[in-house]
Amino acid sequence: MATGLSLHVGLNKVDPAKYGGWDGELVACENDANDMARLAREAGFDDTTLLTPDGTVENVTAELRKAAKRLKSGDILLFSYSGHGGQVPNAVGSDHEPDEFDETLVLYDREFLDDELYREFGRFTKGVRILAFLDSCHSGSGIEVREILSQEAMQEQFQTRDPNQIENTSRLMPVAKQYEIYQRDKEFFQDIQRGLGGNGSEAEVSALLISGCQDNQLSSDGPVNGKFTGTLLEVWDGGAFRGGGYRAFHRDILRNMPATQSPNFYVTGRPGNGFLQQRPFTV
Repeated sequence: MATGLSLHVGLNKVDPAKYGGWDGELVACENDANDMARLAREAGFDDTTLLTPDGTVENVTAELRKAAKRLKSGDILLFSYSGHGGQVPNAVGSDHEPDEFDETLVLYDREFLDDELYREFGRFTKGVRILAFLDSCHSGSGIEVREILSQEAMQEQFQTRDPNQIENTSRLMPVAKQYEIYQRDKEFFQDIQRGLGGNGSEAEVSALLISGCQDNQLSSDGPVNGKFTGTLLEVWDGGAFRGGGYRAFHRDILRNMPATQSPNFYVTGRPGNGFLQQRPFTV
């Protein structure tokens, strides 16, 4: 019988001492993590939740490595993250991302590069299925959103009618703060990128990432859940979803999202054994 482990990270704030006085306050990220953990438990996963001050790079990495040691071929890891997203320049060529940036998860104590996350996924045994949901944004293009949204649309999606306040009600680390932190910690990030090296070897696991928005969009926070997580939970409907596999699940989520926020569907590694065709959250 397969084993399912899940890790859910939700940060309503970050440590201002690590981010130049910025605390990144959000509303619904801890709720997202708790609700995803509840979904996981009901589906048969053994769940772990890291909320706000516990959502550090050390803790997230430690939990992923514990899971990598425990899970065997045919098992599954469910990983969810709700919080701010950011970007740092991919200045040393650690991979060939088309936008020349590494996307980041803005964890409590520092930004966690997407390549670092993929490195941790690469530690899992061949045949392990990895399912990741990221409710954050990874784009510096907030200016484009301000230009195309009406005040009514901003009010609906970002709980504000002021275009200058979008970053405060979305899950985007403000662009000016991203630049400030990168300039301060440039050598640190470049050391990480050098250490990851080249493209790296392709993961032997099947990894499916469904993220809250495209790289050139913003993910909105909310009073109870983030827009993406809330829609995911509505579509799942406590397990009543009968629409098919993961592509159908993603499609139904997408249909219920605003046009300005389109969840991404990305497969990496070596999908096999009908993973994508399985009913979502099948252990």
